[in-house]
Amino acid sequence: MSDTPLLDLEARLHSEHPEALRLWLRLLTCTQLIEKRIRSGLRERFGTTLPRFDLMAQLERHPEGLKMKELSARLMVTGGNVTGITDQLVAEGLVERVEVEEDRRAFRVRLTPAGHAAFAEMAQHHEAWIVNAFGHLNERDTAQLYRLLGKVKAHLRPIP
Repeated sequence: MSDTPLLDLEARLHSEHPEALRLWLRLLTCTQLIEKRIRSGLRERFGTTLPRFDLMAQLERHPEGLKMKELSARLMVTGGNVTGITDQLVAEGLVERVEVEEDRRAFRVRLTPAGHAAFAEMAQHHEAWIVNAFGHLNERDTAQLYRLLGKVKAHLRPIP
């Protein structure tokens, strides 16, 4: 993303548009603004990217490690993207590749002790950035927004 101000997607709308469309564009705008702050914070504070943070977050949740295919599915990106990020993190000593005993062609990727420490610090700041993004809402507003978005999520959840 460039350093120019993010186009406010709501600016395209007028009163004739359905309220649901205006709500969707407000949600999208808020998501983009929060993500931009997180990306900036990760880059400025840690010299890293959101995809690298996301990969490390997945590994933090799975101390035994994950196969590349599992990482790719969890991150919803191609195997090539995961390989590139993993190669960088291996070179920096933050993750390691470990052979899978039952499949000599496969390996698991897991955080190293240095990776755990680096991720813990990044995660602490990430959480603070998110809390700050919603900091102007009181507890009641936050709970209500969470509940309402939960209703939308439940409505959209695919039927098994």
